[in-house]
Amino acid sequence: MEKQGIGASERHANIILDSYHRLIGRPLVEREATHESAAALLFEAPIVVLSHGTQADPVLNYGNRAALGLWEMDWDAFTNIESRHTAEPMIQAERQRFLEAVASQGYIDDYNGIRISSSGRRFRIEQAIVWNLYDEDGVYYGQAATFENYTFVQEGEY
Repeated sequence: MEKQGIGASERHANIILDSYHRLIGRPLVEREATHESAAALLFEAPIVVLSHGTQADPVLNYGNRAALGLWEMDWDAFTNIESRHTAEPMIQAERQRFLEAVASQGYIDDYNGIRISSSGRRFRIEQAIVWNLYDEDGVYYGQAATFENYTFVQEGEY
């Protein structure tokens, strides 16, 4: 699979990993014991990791192998979709709380919500961490999310 775009770069993987470590205070994945590139390590991580850019209607620019499998998309499809299209609409009060927490803290570590795969399969993600991304110069670069726990749900089930 030949990955294209900003999310395919080693720099992007390092921004995800470094921003997470700086804001959360622990590594997203262990890098010291491996000679793999950050991009390869992150792509093969056993947790779901995705990110989007800074557009007004943010477009996904990264999904690791676990994310691509869960959303049932290939790299090209996943990195060309607005992030809001991967989810059911949030209740306004919940959305406002979520946005305020990420803005004030730089991250939130208790997000739960329903997502939808490309085939229409619904799943609830639990205790996702969503954090702001900043490049090496401190310039805002977008947001990323990671989670391990999810449950497939039926229509009308939350």
